[in-house]
Amino acid sequence: MASALEIEVAGRPVRLTSPDKVMFPERGFTKRDVFEYYLAVGDGIMRALGDRPTTLQRFPEGMSGETFFQKRVPTKGVPPWLETAQIAFPSGRKADELCPADLAHVAWAAQMGTIVFHPWPVRKAHVDHPDELRIDLDPQPGTDFADAAVVAGELKAVLDELGWKGWPKTSGGRGVHVYIRIKPEWTFVEARRAVIALAREVERRRPDLVTTKWWKEERGERVFVDFNQMARDRTIACAYSLRANARATASTPLRWEELPDVEPDDFDLRTVPERIAKLGDAHAGIDDVAHDITPLLEWAERDAFRGEGDMPYPPEYPKMPGEPMRVQPSRARAPE
Repeated sequence: MASALEIEVAGRPVRLTSPDKVMFPERGFTKRDVFEYYLAVGDGIMRALGDRPTTLQRFPEGMSGETFFQKRVPTKGVPPWLETAQIAFPSGRKADELCPADLAHVAWAAQMGTIVFHPWPVRKAHVDHPDELRIDLDPQPGTDFADAAVVAGELKAVLDELGWKGWPKTSGGRGVHVYIRIKPEWTFVEARRAVIALAREVERRRPDLVTTKWWKEERGERVFVDFNQMARDRTIACAYSLRANARATASTPLRWEELPDVEPDDFDLRTVPERIAKLGDAHAGIDDVAHDITPLLEWAERDAFRGEGDMPYPPEYPKMPGEPMRVQPSRARAPE
């Protein structure tokens, strides 16, 4: 086993211990491979993580060992330059999460066995006001990535009509994520309502392929638009984050025209740095514009007038004003 290394990252010394430890047994990728991967995608992942409170999914002994989600940075034993941001959970409890100010923060997390980075859709300066909408297109049984890509195309058509710019990426699994930068002027509740309204518009256009039904028994063989990924404390693996699977795939930014022709397994620890070196970062312009979500909130009001109001929150959340019951339809008691 190689001894520890000290590597300078963003002008800071970062210690890499046990570099030969195998993190992905099926492919033989080591801790050093993971560390060097994150350095290779540095500009792209900082575009996704910069100044964002971030939950770390750690695998201290590699993919064959136990995993846990770290939401709180330890108060001792961390570099003095490590930056954090305080966030509040739905319960009201608070935590100081890692808030990457430069690539050294990402490298430190990789040294700690982090495989997956889960940033909040907020920046340190506005922790209660999202600056992006995250659209999670989740294929249900009987559908796959190709179906999610078709739905993403329908979503793009809606965004084009709004005059908005969306930024697609693979989830690293079977799904597709689309990010939309917005002005940090609305609450999590409002941002979630905006996503629900957008999802319902896509569903109306392709009801055969798209569903917004929260309860699995109602979704059928369609792609679910998971609006609850915009609820407070729900996070998605960021652009260029590795995923916790045997192949070491990565959640990878794409250009819209690529979506119909790619497969999730095309993008992994080895191929993504090569892709960036050849093509650059497909999300390089993501911060160029921030949209006003007022049109989507107007759609939400229109939908409420039609009887399509709020949707259920995940079960661990406090009951929200205007939220419908959290009982799946097959178990709901019929009115007496």
